[in-house]
This record gives sequence, structure tokens and C-alpha cells, in this order.
Amino acid sequence: MFPELTRDDVFRLETRRLWLRWPRMADANAILRQAGDKAVAEMTASIPHPYPPEAVEPFIFAMRKGNALGEHLALAVTPRAKPNELIGMIGAHPKATGVPSIGYWLGTPHWGKGYATEAAQGLIDTLFSLVDIPAIETSTRVINPASRRVLEKSGFRPEGSFLKSLPARGGLFPCEQFRLDRSTWAALKRWGATGWTHAPGQAEEASDAPEPELPPRRQQMQGEPCPA
Repeated sequence: MFPELTRDDVFRLETRRLWLRWPRMADANAILRQAGDKAVAEMTASIPHPYPPEAVEPFIFAMRKGNALGEHLALAVTPRAKPNELIGMIGAHPKATGVPSIGYWLGTPHWGKGYATEAAQGLIDTLFSLVDIPAIETSTRVINPASRRVLEKSGFRPEGSFLKSLPARGGLFPCEQFRLDRSTWAALKRWGATGWTHAPGQAEEASDAPEPELPPRRQQMQGEPCPA
């Protein structure tokens, strides 16, 4: 599903404050420390808690292999000023319907700063720009209002609640389904900043919200490889 451009480990996306790049083996400690936090893991379907240290490097290898084969696009979220310091991850995975699903997490020290919204909008723009897809879908636990706000600010519309299997949580849990159609995304981009600002009453991230009129830059920096 994903094009040749994304299949090289020098691929990265740039937003106003973030680099989204391939994960590296050097990220293992940061992933173990942050994804293994109970507050992070319990909101996901697949991150175990506690996180087994021996599982981190196989996870990174699988993410890199899937990127190289074009099976998915899994990216480390890092500050532009410190691109070696992973603060979370974001990715897109194809579904049987041909519509990709996105997911993301951030370490708790980086919550409430608008990073998840900025990373999500960067990935959304890239998917619609590079891949011929009609929509993007995702879901979130009903007890995760912060993730819901990220999706709503990025143009997703709710499509109802359902019970979803969360393997790492050990059962079925109430979740909300969201969808962003290409036509909605295109309209938001045409509207410019007015389509991508924070919603009323969500001023906790307003001071560092992304600048949507500056699209993420897709770059292949030949002088800056991402070693495994």
C-alpha cells in the first residue's frame, strides 16, 4: 500500500516542531521506558504492561521490516531539535477494506503539548497525498478523551461505539470508531488554518497547536541515515 518513498530508512516527515522518522534500535530504551508506562499502555490494544525488555528489539525490527516492504508506515515521533530522542510513535496500517487505520502514543512527560495532534495531522496529510485511499479510520477507548480530542481536531467524525478486542488488555473493551474521508480532509486543507485549529473549550493545547498551512515536508536526507 505504501509507496517507494516511504520504504527507505532515510525517509522522514517534518512538522513545525517534530520529526517523524523510522524507528531505530537505538530507540529501544526510550520505547521500553515510555510505552511501558501503565498510563500509556492501558490505552492501547497491543502494548503489554509490564513491557518485557526482550520484546523491544524484535518490535523495532518488525516495524522497520514492515516499512521496508511497504506493509505499513511506523514512525518514531521526535522533537526537531532532538531527532535522536524518541517521545512516542505513530503509524498507519492497512485494513482488509483497503482503508488504513492510524494509531499513536506519546510518553506521559509529553502529554498536553499538542504533539499528538501535530504528528497525527502530519501523517494524515502524507497518507492522503501519497496513497490513493478514500478515507482513514481509527478507534480509541471511550475512557481516552485526550485521544478523542486529537481526532476531532484533525477532522475525524465519530461513527459509534462498539466492543473491541484489545489483546494486551485481555478482553473486549468499549471503543469509539472514527473516520476521516478524503473529501473532508481536502475541504479542511482548502479552508486553511480555520479548518485545523483547536475546538472551542480545548485551549490547553492552543498555545502550541500546529500551523496547518505549512504542510509536512517529506525528505530523504542522504547524509543522515537511520542506522538499525
